[in-house]
Order: sequence, then C-alpha cells, then structure tokens
Amino acid sequence: MAEQDQAHADSTKRAARLADSMIATLRASGDITSREVERAMRTVRRDLFAPEASAEDAYDPYNAVITKRDEHGIAISSVSAAQIQAFQLEQAQVRPGMKVAEVGGGGLNAAYLAELVGPEGSVTSVDIDPDVTDRAERLLGAAGYSRVRVLLGDAEKGFGDGPFDVILVTVGAWDVPPAWIAQLAPGGQLVVPLRMRGLTRSVAFVREGDHLVSESSRVCGFVAMQGDGAHQELLLLVSGTDEIGLRFDDGLPADPSRLDNAVRTSRAETATGVLVGRQEPFDTLQLFLATVLDGFCVMAVDSDLDTGLVAPANKWFSLATVDGDSFAYVTHRLTEDSRNVEFFVHALGPHREELAASVAEQVRVWDREQRGGPGPQFSIHPAGTADDLLPDGRVIDKVHSRVIISWPAPASAA
Repeated sequence: MAEQDQAHADSTKRAARLADSMIATLRASGDITSREVERAMRTVRRDLFAPEASAEDAYDPYNAVITKRDEHGIAISSVSAAQIQAFQLEQAQVRPGMKVAEVGGGGLNAAYLAELVGPEGSVTSVDIDPDVTDRAERLLGAAGYSRVRVLLGDAEKGFGDGPFDVILVTVGAWDVPPAWIAQLAPGGQLVVPLRMRGLTRSVAFVREGDHLVSESSRVCGFVAMQGDGAHQELLLLVSGTDEIGLRFDDGLPADPSRLDNAVRTSRAETATGVLVGRQEPFDTLQLFLATVLDGFCVMAVDSDLDTGLVAPANKWFSLATVDGDSFAYVTHRLTEDSRNVEFFVHALGPHREELAASVAEQVRVWDREQRGGPGPQFSIHPAGTADDLLPDGRVIDKVHSRVIISWPAPASAA
C-alpha cells in the first residue's frame, strides 16, 4: 500500500510539472488568456483521460491522442490537442452556473467544462459512438467528474433538455442543424469547428433571434462528424489517375470533363509580388480566396504517382480553383535571402495564362485590403432565408443553413 501511495504521489507531482510547462506554453502563445481557463486546465489531470499515451504526450500542447480508428485506419475519435481545447474554451466564455452542452469528446473537455461551470452549473456531453460514451463515462467517474451527464445519440437531432448557455462542438461539422440553434439560449454561444469550402475554422457564434453571428474564429482541425451530419467532399481526378486530385466541398464543376486535356498543356506561372515571413500565418488568404473564387477547391498530389505535372509547395494541401477548361493553384517559394516566401500561381489548360493572372490579382487584393486585418465575419441563417435578408458576402448554401462570409471594407473605402 505504501508503494502504491508513493507511486500515486509521484504521478501527481509529475502531472503537475507537465501541466505547468503546458500552460506556460499556451499562455505565451495566447491560446490561454483567462485565469478561469488556466485554472481548469491546471486542475484536471490530462493523463487520466489519455491512458493510451505517455504523460509527456498527454501534456504536449500540440499533440492529439488518437483513441479510435475506423477500418481504414482513419481517426474517428481523439483527445484533442491542449492548444485547441484551450482556445475553444476561451471562445466559449463559460462562466459559473452556466448550462453547457458538448457535442463529441472523450471526457477530458467535459471535465474542463465542469470546472468552469462549477457546482451550480451543468454539463451534458453527447456522442454517437457507444465506445466513446462508455469510455468518457468511465474516465469522468474515475477522475471525480461523475456529475457530467453523458448521452449516447446523434447530436444532429438535438440532445438533453435545453436551452443551453453554451454549446461547444468538438468534432468537425459541415452544417449547423436547426436543433442546435433551437436549444441555444438567446444570446448564447455556439462554438463549432465549421467546414466552409473545404477550410475548417473554430467559430464562436452568438445567437441573435433565428440566426448566428460570429465573434471570433481560429484555424483548427478535428475528426469529422459522423451520423446524419456527416458530409463527404467530392474528388475530381484531373489526369484520369490518382496523381492530381481536386477536392470540392460544395459540388463539382458543371462539366468536369472540360478539364480532361488541361494537363496536356504547358504550365503557366505568375508571380504575385506578395511576400510573407516564413513564420507568418496567412490563414486569411485561404479564406479570402475561398470567398472570391467561384471554382475554389483544394488540390492534393499523390507522391507515389507524381510525374511533375504540377509543382505545389505542399503536395497534400494547396489552394486551387477551376474555371472551365483550366485550373490553377497557389504555391510559394523562398526568396533569395531565405527570410520570406513569395506567392506564385501556377495554371494549366487552354486559358492558363488568364486564369493564373486572375488568381494572382486576388492574392494582391488580399495583400492590399485584408492582410493584417480582423478577418471576415461569419453568420448562419436558416435555409430558405431570402437573399435580400442576408448580409453582403459569399453565400454558402448547405442542407440546413445559409452561411455568409463577409469581409470588412478596405480602409480606403471605409
């Protein structure tokens, strides 16, 4: 017994040291900004919710612990990286006494939420997978958080007894079902990793009547939603093989066969003249191009089949667009002094020169008008909302909703 007590004490001290290091990193990066979130993440033992991993991996700020894979080896459940959990908790603005619902999760995030709402609040966690809910319930009980209510079900249809002050979604969603808005209190917060035109952002929305308006957004990555809310991207193989694939989030081009001969042309290249620092984020450029390019998609190249038809900087993820019989993608390379990278546009197809020039100009527009700015605002309106009732911006029609991406007017036009 004495040996067990000593082992427990040593484990607790080790976890505390690792938590101190993790929190210091997340404070320095700006992912933790409040005392409340810091206290919650310091109090809950991460290692108790990731028994599959070493304590070092569990407390690595940027490491997700995979807890379940499907028959193809694709991760379908995980303990999210501490960085993502931290900034989502900050986005949610959870306060003592609140009624909170979590969609997805293996128990750890629900424990953080339980710390934030305190004894007067409540936390309901729902997941579609019985393996996940059984695991969450077991780990929450062992860690002292048995008051968290764990439900098995498809969150697409609603959950628990709302209204909730906060709904925090921890799986990648393509749409926002009406049940989520209906169960959200007026003025309540919905934090959701929302996929828009192939790009995912964790967006904090506030309910305003029958629609949602964003307060903040962050780049993120999550395992995909299962059940009725699942949505598959559509893949277009450009050269008739798996070498070049274009992934579309909202439907293929009207006549994909027009691209059949695109790779038989030479490759056009247009320099944008836009430079960014090697460590400078440019996630707003991604969203900007997704907003202004009608044929926006994401290009991936199979390394095993690569014949050099295209030359992206990132073979797994390149911003791309299709326009009729031609397609283009954005790439970058180091400047001569190796201090910056410059964006270039490559295009193939009969109208490659015109398309490359057009996309390059949009990169320059982003540089002039949106770079370094606050980024876009997002709003979600019920499907069927008339166009004249929507704010200005790119409209993305989904099954249950109309998502609007609105960019601020440039300073010169304000």
